[in-house]
Amino acid sequence: MSLITFLAPDNSMLDKAHASFKTHHRDITVVKGLLSEGVIIASSLVATGTEIIITRGGTASAIRNAGIPVTIVEVPITGFDIIRCVERAKRHGRRIGAVSFPAMLQGIDCLSSILGVDIHLYPINEESEAETQVVRAFQDGVDVVIGGFITGKAAQQHNYPFELIDSGAEGILQAALEAKRIAYARNLEKTKTSLFRAVLDYAYGGIIAVDNQYCVTVFNPIAEQITGINNAQAVGKKIAQIWPELNLEKVISLGEDDLGQILTINGVDVLCNKVPIRVNSNIVGAVVTFQDVTQIQQMEARVRRSIYASGHVANFCFNDIIGTSEAIRQPIEIAKKFSITESSILITGETGSGKEVFAQSIHNYSQRRQGPFVAINCAALPSQILESELFGYVGGAFTGANHKGKPGLFEVAHGGTIFLDEIAEMDYITQGKLLRVLQEKKVMRLGSDRIIPVDVRVIAATNKNLKSLVNENKFRSDLYYRLNVLQLKIPPLRDRKEDIKQLAHFFLSEPSGITRHSIKLSPSAIEALSQYPWPGNIRELKNIIERIVAVYKHEIIDAAMINLMLEDENQQYNAIHNSTKPNELEEINNALALAKGKYVEAAKILGINRSTLWRKMKRLGLK
Repeated sequence: MSLITFLAPDNSMLDKAHASFKTHHRDITVVKGLLSEGVIIASSLVATGTEIIITRGGTASAIRNAGIPVTIVEVPITGFDIIRCVERAKRHGRRIGAVSFPAMLQGIDCLSSILGVDIHLYPINEESEAETQVVRAFQDGVDVVIGGFITGKAAQQHNYPFELIDSGAEGILQAALEAKRIAYARNLEKTKTSLFRAVLDYAYGGIIAVDNQYCVTVFNPIAEQITGINNAQAVGKKIAQIWPELNLEKVISLGEDDLGQILTINGVDVLCNKVPIRVNSNIVGAVVTFQDVTQIQQMEARVRRSIYASGHVANFCFNDIIGTSEAIRQPIEIAKKFSITESSILITGETGSGKEVFAQSIHNYSQRRQGPFVAINCAALPSQILESELFGYVGGAFTGANHKGKPGLFEVAHGGTIFLDEIAEMDYITQGKLLRVLQEKKVMRLGSDRIIPVDVRVIAATNKNLKSLVNENKFRSDLYYRLNVLQLKIPPLRDRKEDIKQLAHFFLSEPSGITRHSIKLSPSAIEALSQYPWPGNIRELKNIIERIVAVYKHEIIDAAMINLMLEDENQQYNAIHNSTKPNELEEINNALALAKGKYVEAAKILGINRSTLWRKMKRLGLK
């Protein structure tokens, strides 16, 4: 359907419009419709795409009153139209009644003296008023009435003389030109809006725009840089002359997007998006956006270094914890309940049992999952360095400090979670400063007097008995109770032996960077793994599996291979399990007394490693 439609009230004007538009305005559709009938036709025209309707007086008013969302251009009643009508009316007499809508009556009465007639005005606002006003005019003594088509119908019903104020070709062409100007301005605005919208939506690199004749209209500086072609050389030329491989025929002819295509221009690989520009469902051009693939790769690398290298993302969730035993499922359920709170959590468990996996899972299950997860091992750094890492420092706070200063991990973790691993290894002075931060939820950088509020949830972890350390005055009791609001105990692997098979199979299937064929565990191998006490827990199991994958070349792993890998540990375990020295209990108690309860020092006194001491103590009922 045409954008512009001429709505003629009768056959006479229909013929005039066809004749007037035959040469210069063939794109204007002409249909017939008067007043209420015209409203119905106008509604259907708008539904099929018409945006501008050309019509005259009464029909124009009726369409406006109906609230139809369309632009109305009225055919003007020119002075020539009025003069021609009055000259015809003189044949009936000099007293003339003008019955019509107000727009048609404007200025008619001033022609009385010029044309030597007596003109009286009888305005109407609705179609139903026409007959009443015609009758009234003749009751007032007029010789003839003039007006529009509705006036003519009313006069014919009473056989009164009537002359039509007909629109001539001048008014019809004038209305057509006005409608064309409106349509042109509207199309121009739509084209600009569509173009800029496309540019804004895809403006992240080089941008080229073409019209529907494939001529370049936009060529931005990044496009110049990548293609090596100057803007002045590109604009106005066919895109095939600039970039033959671009191939925009599909986009413009079919109106289909072409996204994510990798092309080469000027020796540079680019990621390219091509989208059509539409106006009134017509394709008027296309926009091409593209970016150097190398830059995309560099940006991705920077983002990954910035986020992942700093350890500010929790990668594990509860579904990543392997095992179906009750010993592990119960801590998982408890941890989930802890996750939905904001209280501090103390995770206890032996080395390698998975304390940090639980900490990350708690973070990812909590309402802070969108915030950072910041982890630090308190045993890995000297006390002064640990303090500066936790609380940050200003420039020049100490020798070797960054002159710009550095935010502490509590600031970095704002809105998220901080994980303090090996919290028992933190020195007494740093413990006091940590306690203050936890109590006040504020941090002050080293060398600064400015207080920075922080919103951080604390999860701490240890493989030691903090309560014993508190009794020995090696750990602050107030900090202990601040951290130990919620306590989560992670079981050692020997207490969940039914999970060893599942864990072993998982580590076998996990990519390790070692090229290997498929390897499986025999039932005897699973049994051998289950008999070992695993003092290093899951971490030790993973290391053993990786060691086997690295050196074993057969498809099936048997118990012999497992025992070979665990030979030293098995010998120690079997020796302890099968024999007991007469004074062994007394020796261990004496060593613990001399070492003041410190297992590492007690093991040194006995000449054994800590794991062996632990197994002996468990067998003898000391643990």
